[in-house]
Amino acid sequence: MAGVSTCVPPQRVDNLADSERFGADEVRKVVSMAGVRHRHVVEPGTTAADLCFEAATALMERLRWAPDSITGLIFVSQSPDYFLPSTSCLLHKWLGLADSCAAFDIGLGCSGYPYGLYVAASMLKAGGQQRILMLHGETPSRFSHPDDHATTLLFGDAGSATALESSADGEASFCLHTDGSGYEGLIIRGGGFRDRHPDNPRDLALEMDGAAIFNFTIKRVPALIRDALAFAGKQVEDVDQFVFHQSNRFIIKHLAKKCGLPDERVPMTIEDTANCGGPSVAVTLTRCSPQPPAAQTVMLVGYGVGLSWASALLTLEAQAPLLHAVYSGEGVRA
Repeated sequence: MAGVSTCVPPQRVDNLADSERFGADEVRKVVSMAGVRHRHVVEPGTTAADLCFEAATALMERLRWAPDSITGLIFVSQSPDYFLPSTSCLLHKWLGLADSCAAFDIGLGCSGYPYGLYVAASMLKAGGQQRILMLHGETPSRFSHPDDHATTLLFGDAGSATALESSADGEASFCLHTDGSGYEGLIIRGGGFRDRHPDNPRDLALEMDGAAIFNFTIKRVPALIRDALAFAGKQVEDVDQFVFHQSNRFIIKHLAKKCGLPDERVPMTIEDTANCGGPSVAVTLTRCSPQPPAAQTVMLVGYGVGLSWASALLTLEAQAPLLHAVYSGEGVRA
């Protein structure tokens, strides 16, 4: 990884201050358990692609990557601008990339960050690619129902850009898993082509089976971490940071304890940036890593919607820029 940049919206909601809809007691319970005090949420008209564009622009500028030097663009999201064309094509245009640059979307959510890194790393290893931007953005606040405290109080929005190049030092290993039998655990039933115009407008919003997702997570993720360490031939003490998808504070603490991970190696940002889907891995990496960073071994873990879970164990290069900013909306889109 040559660098990571993340971007969150300027609108910051305080769950405890904005408790009128659900009642102060109920909100305090959710905040205490999930750990989400503040959420950054987009204004109408701002998309995950906008956040990723600003993150990518900042990262390209810091790395001094010319647009025509980028040979691959991957956009990972379940919050696309359109059903078609692929949002990566819009980003390709806005970033001014060459027509020799491959650009495509990957429709993954909570596990999308390690999955996206795997695809990018595979492209570099296969040859013919020199520099790849992997953009991962989500705006789950846009598909949370305002009357559903279990989702509205939990989710925030974020975009990220990760730079990878063929000359980067260090090896990477990945573990990727799927259990499609649990697809209904997190689902938006309407709006797609299975049910384009649902009779019940509620079907256009996210539906979450919290108990099922909790049980899935505590069953699958500890085994994933053990397997990922064994596959890479490493022990817990060989890893500088275990960066989890910021799903829920209680869950992350439970996972860390069950896997024997030291608290100081499990950073969390969920209190201030909420659960922003898969990009929460990048947000936590940019906000909690040493600045300027020394070379470090990190395990990046994503899990959730699909059901899907994955890890990436890799080296973050010394002096690799780790940027975090609030969306300005001032980026020029060609």
